[in-house]
Amino acid sequence: MDELIFDNTFLRALPGDPLADAVPREVRGALHTTVMPTPVAAPRLLAWSREMAGELGFSEQDVQAPAFAAVFAGNALLPGMQPYATNYGGHQFGHWAGQLGDGRAIALGEAIGRSGHRWELQLKGAGRTPYSRSADGRAVLRSSVREFLCSEAMHHLGVPTTRALCLVATGEAVLRDMFYDGHPQLEPGAIVCRAAPSFIRFGHFELPAARGEQALLEQLVDFTITRHFPHLTGDVAARRADWFGEVCERTARLMAEWMRVGFVHGVMNTDNLSILGLTIDYGPYGWIEDFDPDWTPNTTDRRQRRYRFGQQPAVAYWNLGRLAQALSPLFASAEPLQAGLQRYVDAYVAAERAVIAGKLGLADWRDGDDALMAAWQDRMRDAGIDMTLGFRALAAIDPRAPSLAPLADAFYDEARRERETPALLDWLARYAARLAGDPLPQAERSARMRAVNPRYVLRNYLAQQAIERAEQGDAAGIGELLDLLRHPYEDQPGREAFAARRPDWARDRPGCSMLSCSS
Repeated sequence: MDELIFDNTFLRALPGDPLADAVPREVRGALHTTVMPTPVAAPRLLAWSREMAGELGFSEQDVQAPAFAAVFAGNALLPGMQPYATNYGGHQFGHWAGQLGDGRAIALGEAIGRSGHRWELQLKGAGRTPYSRSADGRAVLRSSVREFLCSEAMHHLGVPTTRALCLVATGEAVLRDMFYDGHPQLEPGAIVCRAAPSFIRFGHFELPAARGEQALLEQLVDFTITRHFPHLTGDVAARRADWFGEVCERTARLMAEWMRVGFVHGVMNTDNLSILGLTIDYGPYGWIEDFDPDWTPNTTDRRQRRYRFGQQPAVAYWNLGRLAQALSPLFASAEPLQAGLQRYVDAYVAAERAVIAGKLGLADWRDGDDALMAAWQDRMRDAGIDMTLGFRALAAIDPRAPSLAPLADAFYDEARRERETPALLDWLARYAARLAGDPLPQAERSARMRAVNPRYVLRNYLAQQAIERAEQGDAAGIGELLDLLRHPYEDQPGREAFAARRPDWARDRPGCSMLSCSS
């Protein structure tokens, strides 16, 4: 374990807080604070990602040793680790929230992986920092299981994401009010070790801009470009303009990927969007089940539904607008920033067209295909069709004799199915006519569709079942789900039940439908 090499450039290159403690306060003129994780009573490894462990050079023997759990619970440090929390702000639900920062996440440092890539390792739930405000800096088992599983599930789906190395139980209880109804309860605590090239967010740039700390803003921008966008060339102004444009493009491609797999983030605040275009901060997320573009998994957003599924691309554009506003003091005119925002629009349109072609099994996108896709989404919504099952079933449609037979297991409501059958058959006839003019052979078409329309996703009820087992002392369900989700596009014999639509008992059960930000 001691062979892991750290090179902590964020600490070395950027101004830090002169104080090194966890006292809640406003931290000005600094992007990070040295702070140690708070030790826990009885760290115990619950789950780990063999892919991330291998990338970091950990053997199975390393991972199973008590020292591994101690390090990744915050009870011990490896040589080169320099724990710190970072300082950022953000717009939350459309409103400026001021300083936020890493309130329960503590970075251990930047490790060099076997591939040569850098991985910032971060403990989520590791205790108080100066940014914790009145909170305890801890995380509960249920949210930690969800973050661990989803980080790795998204990676295997091919969606840009932060990763997870391991999940450790703390042996301590954490007090949380899950439903915000005045009835807090003690829950088992846990810590996730997250990994990413960087956890820099839009909010890291917003906070110094809001405070008029332009020199600090410039330092952060130029560091980010040098460290994470080294391919950009030209003078300072050109690099900054190209960088913002690339951030916009990466964000656009990320949104298209979320929409492709039916993922809903749930808390798309500017402090939860990565400057690298990665999915970051898995709180109340979910996958669309019965297709509904207005669905959000977040109970906090139940009325406004700002972060609903169908709104995500528009919210990302709004968030980029806030980032552009923060960066504007560094530009002589608004033109480069406006150009960057246009790159978002253009990149999203291109990515969306590629998604449409892939999900419908078309050789390429043609005029009218967006209307064909919109009509299919309308049919799924009206008929109560599961999104994952509905798209997967299209690969089995015979364009010579289209029928509803491949969709039989995708309906949530028999009455709605019967009512919408004529409209569904009309759409299938329209789809078959489109396929008739497409050059792809049927076998190749089906293979392409199965490669972009997942068979398995991390449905909320599956995660909740694993959580409940873990809360009773059986963590095996976490590993079983992770193993399933390593191959989301493959049919896995004997695991068909994991691909089934949401059972009726899970429709309104806590943890299986809407979730809170409580963790």
